[in-house]
Amino acid sequence: MDGSLEMTGMTTKDEPRAALARRIIVAVPVLNEARVIEACLRSLLEGEDALENVSLIVADGGSTDGTQDIVTALSTAFPNISLIDNPGRLQSAGVNAVARAAGEGRDILVRCDAHADYPQGYVITVAEAMAAKGVDSLVVPMDAVGQGCFQAANAWIVDTPLGSGGSAHRGGTRSGYVDHGHHAAMRLDRFLSLGGYDTTFSHNEDAEFDARLRRDGGTIWLDATIRIRYFPRDTVAGLWRQYSGYGRGRARNVLKNRERPRLRQMIPVLNIILLAFSILVLPFTPLGLVWPSAYLALLAGTSLVMPVLKRSPCALWCGPVLGVMHTAWGLGFLAQVFRSHRNGEV
Repeated sequence: MDGSLEMTGMTTKDEPRAALARRIIVAVPVLNEARVIEACLRSLLEGEDALENVSLIVADGGSTDGTQDIVTALSTAFPNISLIDNPGRLQSAGVNAVARAAGEGRDILVRCDAHADYPQGYVITVAEAMAAKGVDSLVVPMDAVGQGCFQAANAWIVDTPLGSGGSAHRGGTRSGYVDHGHHAAMRLDRFLSLGGYDTTFSHNEDAEFDARLRRDGGTIWLDATIRIRYFPRDTVAGLWRQYSGYGRGRARNVLKNRERPRLRQMIPVLNIILLAFSILVLPFTPLGLVWPSAYLALLAGTSLVMPVLKRSPCALWCGPVLGVMHTAWGLGFLAQVFRSHRNGEV
């Protein structure tokens, strides 16, 4: 396959947005998202009449906070919203369930996450952009935003090279072909033919799918003109769990698909190794203080510089946030590698 949408009758140069909307199925996997789900769904379905032709399915993984009630209530105002159970609980299983539930004529899958705010007409716009480029998958940049000091600091630091390592879909401004990005629109037939997401992945399922898509000759385009606002974790514990999961997921992806990780992805792992080595040699030589001192200086410098750049004392949190990201990701990666070796999975 060459990834051309024209081959599957998906050329949409002159197709009205209302007609294109009838071919779109939107997957929104959720689990206990009562605080954000209404704003998310409204941002996806309000502001353009054509959006009433979109089929939007919320796949709930067993919420206990009232998320299901909110979605059910919204379906009165938006009859094109459906709610299904996701026994697998994970996002990967939820998106797969929605993809399999697509009705006749729905051949474009749009994935949306609850912790985000979308521009007007987003789901049709990403479908149009994918068709225009003739690719199998279209990804978009995420611009992190936060409310409250900790979440704001998280948002400010995650989109920097120190936080994301310069990942193109984290605040990037250049469009182009990429190996991976934040999933927006995908050809439904390609997604299903490759088996969808690997439902054993709790994190990094999108990057794992992209590895299989590229290996099968698929193409991925990052459109930097279409952007979403992402709301990062607002507690230390939540951030730790998230980045530990990211590290484990990346390790599983590397081991499963035999991909060589990028240097920027391995910096947190190298940091953990150097910190551990420093602790081991410290009883024998003061040189064991060199790396920990340098790393602490980096975190402290971040907490001193960012408040000046952002003109907010909330940015004092940027150093601790960065330390949590790096440490949780690195430990998660190493723990998964050791676990996989112990279980004979590699």
